[in-house]
Amino acid sequence: MLGEALRLIRVYHDLTQTQLSYELGISNSFLSELESGKKTPTLELLSKYGDRFQIPLSSLLFFSENLEKSKITSGIRTGVARKVLSLLNWVAKTNPKNNPVKA
Repeated sequence: MLGEALRLIRVYHDLTQTQLSYELGISNSFLSELESGKKTPTLELLSKYGDRFQIPLSSLLFFSENLEKSKITSGIRTGVARKVLSLLNWVAKTNPKNNPVKA
């Protein structure tokens, strides 16, 4: 879920993987693997994300928490995270820059 959140944040800010990977000082292929969930970002890299997008590190980590708490709390947290991701995904899909009109 963290990789998808990172992707949606990037898309929301109208950045390509190439642009963001350059800004973060990582390869484009590594960024792609992060966003697809194949790789796990370091705390240092998440801090760079947070700084770049002015999002607290704790908010980024919110999507990847795996704490063993009560089923109710975990369910609420998971539900909220899914709703936030759905909202970001909707914004990404409705942004005309991400969906150019085909002639």
